[in-house]
Amino acid sequence: MKSKERLVTIGEIAKRAKEMGILVFDVFSLVMDLKLADDVFDLNLEELKIADAQNFSHDIMGIQNHIDRKNKSFSNNFLPRFSR
Repeated sequence: MKSKERLVTIGEIAKRAKEMGILVFDVFSLVMDLKLADDVFDLNLEELKIADAQNFSHDIMGIQNHIDRKNKSFSNNFLPRFSR
């Protein structure tokens, strides 16, 4: 998947998270968090986008709750279910 396509998919994932009411901050923050998570974990974005609610929520909430924006890393050995 090309970089532009990945960003579009990240936007769609963020929109779904907003619709589910699982944003910690706002859509823009989640897009930035997902971009970092994709850089770190090489996320399977297409599978995450269509995941069932439980697995989708696990990854979205986990990314938001374990991100260290300053160090561009994730705490507590968090590993998204849709990482490669």
